[in-house]
Amino acid sequence: MTLRPLMAAAACAALLTACATTEVDYQGEGEGFVGEGVAVQARLETPSVGTGGGEDAADDPAVWASAVPVTVNGHASPGFVAGTDKKAGLYIYGFAGEVLQFLPEGLLNNVDATEGLSINGRPHVVLGASDRTLGRTGISLYAFDPAGTGTNGVRAWGYIPTDVVEPYGFCFARRGGEVHAILVGHEGELRQYVLTADAAGRPSAREVRRGAIGTISEGCAADEATDALYITEENVGLWRYGLDPASGDRRTLVQPVAPGRLVADAEGLTILADGAARYLIASSQGDSTFPVWRIDGATPVWVGRFKAIEGTVDGVTGTDGLAALGGVVGPFPEGVVVVQDDVNDVGTQNFKYIDWRDVKAALGL
Repeated sequence: MTLRPLMAAAACAALLTACATTEVDYQGEGEGFVGEGVAVQARLETPSVGTGGGEDAADDPAVWASAVPVTVNGHASPGFVAGTDKKAGLYIYGFAGEVLQFLPEGLLNNVDATEGLSINGRPHVVLGASDRTLGRTGISLYAFDPAGTGTNGVRAWGYIPTDVVEPYGFCFARRGGEVHAILVGHEGELRQYVLTADAAGRPSAREVRRGAIGTISEGCAADEATDALYITEENVGLWRYGLDPASGDRRTLVQPVAPGRLVADAEGLTILADGAARYLIASSQGDSTFPVWRIDGATPVWVGRFKAIEGTVDGVTGTDGLAALGGVVGPFPEGVVVVQDDVNDVGTQNFKYIDWRDVKAALGL
């Protein structure tokens, strides 16, 4: 996480908050434009998502890793990457980019994964996704049993209904022993729920916060260690809220939209823990770069930006969603960053895997 807004920039952002009410795509120099940043290369990629025809389909990933191999839909794997096709459903990928499972779940937009819930007495990994499917608008939930055998795929678990017309951004958070599910609406609505499993093993949710971010918003990431919630307001900037629902609408502008830092649309957010250090990574969609802040101190500190250029696989442009996980993640010994690629060189949109060691070396971390 990182910060350092100037007073003038903050004033500008305040004006934008008052006036920006519609989505403005690609505020760089046109589709495919890549701004300044240190260069890295993705190590591998997934197949194209199933929705083709040039449609904007792949959107947001989540990463979960296990210390021991698990069975995912009949495949032995040290974990998985979940990625949404927002026209069709949810993909479950292995750490070599291969498809392990596809759930034809409809219009899922952003996805996240968490531990900390037991279902029928067994610890589970729970996935949540903002869902715009007619008749199921809200947060769709999925469960995976790490100790399961046989086919043992990710399965639909239920959903949290919402009054938000168009669910958009989504992230999980842990606060003490609680699991929180945080939904961001397309028009800037903010909803926060405490998620539990009842005695029958069904999901139950209690709303604990509702607020208004201001204008079109999506990216969402929670840092439990500093009790912070980060949200991108696409045409305004990056905000830091309190993760505690009692903090209400109080917030601080970490970074206004500005050339060379964060270019509209400001999209996905993710947090990676690297030992004692924690980093917030954003998607600056307008210039196809990834700003990074260190967030384990009292305030976010700007680190720099990186971009993914052509190498073993094609370069990355126009990223919407991204996810990162530190530590050993399958073949990535120190962590991985998974990003959506808007313009894939073969086929339609997909997801690229970037080794965290390459980002660290490029940024001098």
